[in-house]
Amino acid sequence: MAGSDTYLTIKNFAQGIYKEKGSTFISLAYPVRTVDEIKSILGETKKDHHSARHHCFAYILGQNREIWRSGDDGEPSGTAGKPILTQIRSHGLTNVLIIVVRYFGGRLLGTGGLINAYRSAAADAIKNCEIVKIRLHDFFMLEFQYHGMSSVMKIVRDHDLDITRQEFGETCRISIKVEKSSAQSILSLLSRIEGLKYTFLYASQE
Repeated sequence: MAGSDTYLTIKNFAQGIYKEKGSTFISLAYPVRTVDEIKSILGETKKDHHSARHHCFAYILGQNREIWRSGDDGEPSGTAGKPILTQIRSHGLTNVLIIVVRYFGGRLLGTGGLINAYRSAAADAIKNCEIVKIRLHDFFMLEFQYHGMSSVMKIVRDHDLDITRQEFGETCRISIKVEKSSAQSILSLLSRIEGLKYTFLYASQE
């Protein structure tokens, strides 16, 4: 399980497939960031696979996987979107959309058969993805007087912080890169240094 400074997602689009009793289930996995992006992909998929019987999907968004949804698109409730969603969750992923397109083969699979088919198709797409760990950082600019240099650099060394920019003079300025979950504790230590001011610059995901 990824920690509070990281999350797992997929790096690339990937496709999977599962066949059962004449039906073909084509799974499409996308790295995504927003609901609007997901809506656009779903719309394009329905155009590209307009002759398919069902276009079922599930997605999870957010660092803490707090946004999610699934859809059965006409399949019996819980037999399509939910097993796709379960596969995304079981791999600990977020910012992922999986669509499974079904071309009906003329034979019914039953509830258990459908659940297995959509689960297997989603799993095959994930298997073909490159899973990556994204690290979250915050960047800050520190301004302090030269006499505070040793105190600042001790905190930098003790907490293995990256300095991304530095300017030393009567007023010293350095930019630091901090793991997101550690930012408040690091800033608390720095704020004890007389005359030090800090400014949030930006956040990054790498």
